[in-house]
Amino acid sequence: MESILRSLTGQDPNPDDYRNIDFWSDPERSGWLTKQGDYIKTWRRRWFVLKQGKLLWFKERSVTRGSIPRGVIPVGKCLTVKGAEDVLNKPYAFELSTSQETMYFIADSEKEKEEWINSIGRSIVQHSRSVTDSEVVDYDSTR
Repeated sequence: MESILRSLTGQDPNPDDYRNIDFWSDPERSGWLTKQGDYIKTWRRRWFVLKQGKLLWFKERSVTRGSIPRGVIPVGKCLTVKGAEDVLNKPYAFELSTSQETMYFIADSEKEKEEWINSIGRSIVQHSRSVTDSEVVDYDSTR
């Protein structure tokens, strides 16, 4: 049922979202997290991989070159990652927010939660859109 909803709503990840990312090899971080579904609000345990500014998730831990992610979040579009135990009333919960939505996750321990928050936070900083050289104004040359 969920796969039908994902297909109808265009939620299956576009291969362009993860093209040129060797997600099966040497991720920055990987591990099990429990994620709330987008449409059917049940909690599902998924294998997550953080690599090259993308947070990808899979049904199974055995991720290979031929694996297709169940979802992809470009972390450069995320604004915050922080604990969310108080919001969900669940231990080890954290949230990842973009300008349009907030996604919730539950780690297996406090240590895992903190490690995910730190890893995703570093990736947000590294991959967020920042001022490019072409946008920098050289005030000395404008005088």
